[in-house]
Amino acid sequence: MSETQWFEVDHYINEALVGADPILAAALAASDAAGLPAISVSANQGKLLHLLARSISARAILEIGTLGGYSAIWLARALPADGRLVSLEASEKHAAVARANIANAGLSDRVELRVGRALETLPLLAVEAKGPFDLTFIDADKQSNPDYFRWALSLSRRGSLIIIDNVVRNGEVIDATSHDPDIIGVRRLYELMAAEPRVCATAIQTVGTKGYDGFAIALVVDV
Repeated sequence: MSETQWFEVDHYINEALVGADPILAAALAASDAAGLPAISVSANQGKLLHLLARSISARAILEIGTLGGYSAIWLARALPADGRLVSLEASEKHAAVARANIANAGLSDRVELRVGRALETLPLLAVEAKGPFDLTFIDADKQSNPDYFRWALSLSRRGSLIIIDNVVRNGEVIDATSHDPDIIGVRRLYELMAAEPRVCATAIQTVGTKGYDGFAIALVVDV
């Protein structure tokens, strides 16, 4: 199969099951106009996050890596009216775009966006007793994935889901000799999840408009 076919299948799925959404389209357009990298989840992946959050009746969600707010909108839409999403973003520029997109989606009352390095803002969430979170979505710098996972687990409860994006890296994840910090971070994440008795985890390869990659999902079975 070619990338062209992957793209065509994604478009077919999106037309059949996701549908057009002016709010989400506007969020992507605003992110592009602001010069943000085109690395948001795809539409069908966004809906998958939405469905996973709804399937566990999530009321509190943590997102590590906001970018332009595209995935935050998908996740926040899964929350009840009194639910909350805390999204962490290192870049003020990205956060400004995300705030506008989230406001345009009418979700500002459900989303708290914090700016700063996640490894500095995550401890504050613990101090402020913001958890436990029912679902955590990790989609930030890959070399820090092990640390993000540890924090996500500490801020979870039994039954929480932890989802980590970009864990296949175009197949490069199998290269044990790689010196790429992102590959090293992802491989350490796998090792950490495999050795962690408090979670039951797996990973799935994906192809589509985002290329060849994948995501991991961990169910917290003990705390």
